[in-house]
Amino acid sequence: MRVIAGSARRIPLKTLEGLDTRPTQDRIKETLFNILQYQVADCCFLDLFAGSGSIGIEALSRGAEKAVFVENNEKSAAVIRENLKATKLEERAVVMNCDALTALRRLNGKYRFDFIFMDPPYNHQLERHVMEALRDSVLINKQSTIIIESSMETSFDYLESIGYVVEKTKEYKTNKHLFIYRGE
Repeated sequence: MRVIAGSARRIPLKTLEGLDTRPTQDRIKETLFNILQYQVADCCFLDLFAGSGSIGIEALSRGAEKAVFVENNEKSAAVIRENLKATKLEERAVVMNCDALTALRRLNGKYRFDFIFMDPPYNHQLERHVMEALRDSVLINKQSTIIIESSMETSFDYLESIGYVVEKTKEYKTNKHLFIYRGE
């Protein structure tokens, strides 16, 4: 796994060994950032369930002003810090070693995110809890994009009823990305 483009292009990233994390494959990460390409510069990016931090690091490498990484696993949080140091992007990053809902409460009022990316463990409904927590949060506005990486089987039929609009779904072989906005 490596940084695809930007200031840290080609720098290899460490991952935690074992099955505790599921790093986003380089080709899927490249497709994601091809979709976001011109919107990332100068943005504020939140990487929830960050794992190795590869998505937030890619955003920083491509010009994001700030990235906040939230990872509950202490060893994974340490890997994120190592990767930020290796890419020389640590000055524009904050790493929080806590669960996603705690992080959202701590961040509320301190940031407004242009992008929130989350890749929670599949099939545990964690994305639903996050979406409910964000519903009335000042962490996002109507222009903010929430991107969820999930299994193909995950249903998001509840999103409209809690005030969100799915703008786009990008399906891959085994998973998908949803691009979501807060509704009117």
